[in-house]
Amino acid sequence: MYRDPVQSLEPQSSPASALATRPLRVGMIGIGTVGAGTFRVLARNQALVAARAGRGIKLVVVCARSLARAMSVVGKDVALTNDPMQVATHPDVDVLVEAAGGTGPAREWVLAAIRAGKHVVTANKALLAEHGNEIFAAARQHGVAVAYEGAVAVSIPIIKALREGLTANRIEWVAGIINGTTNFILSKMRDEGLGFAEALAQAQALGYAEADPTFDIEGIDAAHKITLLAANAFGMPVRFADAQVEGITRLQGLDVACAEQLGYRIKLLGVARHRQGEGVELRVQPALVPATHLLAQVNGSMNAVMVKGDAAGVTMFYGAGAGSEQTASAVIADLVDMARLEGTTAAQRVPHQGFHAHAVDERLAVLPRAAVHTRHYLRVPVHTAQQVEAVGAWLATQHVPVQRVELACEKTLPAGSSPEAQAQVLVLTDAVAQATIDLAVHALAAHPAVAGPVVTLRVEVLEG
Repeated sequence: MYRDPVQSLEPQSSPASALATRPLRVGMIGIGTVGAGTFRVLARNQALVAARAGRGIKLVVVCARSLARAMSVVGKDVALTNDPMQVATHPDVDVLVEAAGGTGPAREWVLAAIRAGKHVVTANKALLAEHGNEIFAAARQHGVAVAYEGAVAVSIPIIKALREGLTANRIEWVAGIINGTTNFILSKMRDEGLGFAEALAQAQALGYAEADPTFDIEGIDAAHKITLLAANAFGMPVRFADAQVEGITRLQGLDVACAEQLGYRIKLLGVARHRQGEGVELRVQPALVPATHLLAQVNGSMNAVMVKGDAAGVTMFYGAGAGSEQTASAVIADLVDMARLEGTTAAQRVPHQGFHAHAVDERLAVLPRAAVHTRHYLRVPVHTAQQVEAVGAWLATQHVPVQRVELACEKTLPAGSSPEAQAQVLVLTDAVAQATIDLAVHALAAHPAVAGPVVTLRVEVLEG
């Protein structure tokens, strides 16, 4: 009786499997907050990371301005240079980690690495928001991958959630608190009654805000991030230039207090909403959120992102939006993905933007500001409290769907306010086009009952 030959249960060696057994070799540009954190976490958890990746991950070369400082971080076993291009094109590097920040030089380094056949990992949201379309196209052309989990919400794996966990869903909207600096400031304004300038000073003193906080407080950082989320959610190109961006620099403590009176809290939100047959709302602005909403409970420097899918419904992702090792967590997760790519083709990989290139909808446009439909909050200073009903009635004649009108309570207003300052009419509307609100507010400024500038903010309900 014939017997079949005994088959070994051990994997057969092959060039591909042999290659996969050697460590993934990483070159890094920058050894500051992100780079140093990445090195520390890799060193501390190297066995765990290798067990998950199927191979080791080894930092082999670092570019830094100060080689002495770099050596104090990574030791003597890692090659050092002060030439970024030497790392980007190094023959012994499989993956470039761009951890230096900025857009101009970083773009050149990343493109050089891609042309040299190297994968790229970055947490640089500005780079990808401004040059992502070019970088992703180059990566496709050269058959390499670009990963950027750390660019959006740092410790929150929201890019992976959109590209992998929620792939069965038609995403209706993505919204969130995606800038820790501004959330810290707004939390201080609400909890301690601070003005914007005082809250910003505290954020700077505690290291939550940069010496020049413009990118954060003007909403630019959040706009970079919501642009990348929209590309992954809706299969559209990166359209940062079309985003509508408003920061919190003009926000008054009075409106934070008035929002509380109405049962709302003010948060700086990034919102991307796909309106079927119309386009995509892509915007960042301070907005009123119901005080009972989950996003209203996100305080301090924490971040949170909510996603509405047609099958999954509403999901929420919460975590730290900044920090050295928090960013490292995301960077190393991307490196583990790169370690698993050996032997795969581009068609087998998770696409850069969640959709394969042929399915990215170049025609999907960002809606203009005037076409955005939301509810609104208006604060209208009037000469006397008796004019509260007149304001609501007049707005109704301007096709503004008024939902609620009331006078700001005395306890809501700053201590020592004059009787004139206490006459503030608060209005909440139903959903209406921004163009309608803009016209009504412009006309309302000339109404004889109105005693000063009218303040308007959007109201986001983020329905389930």
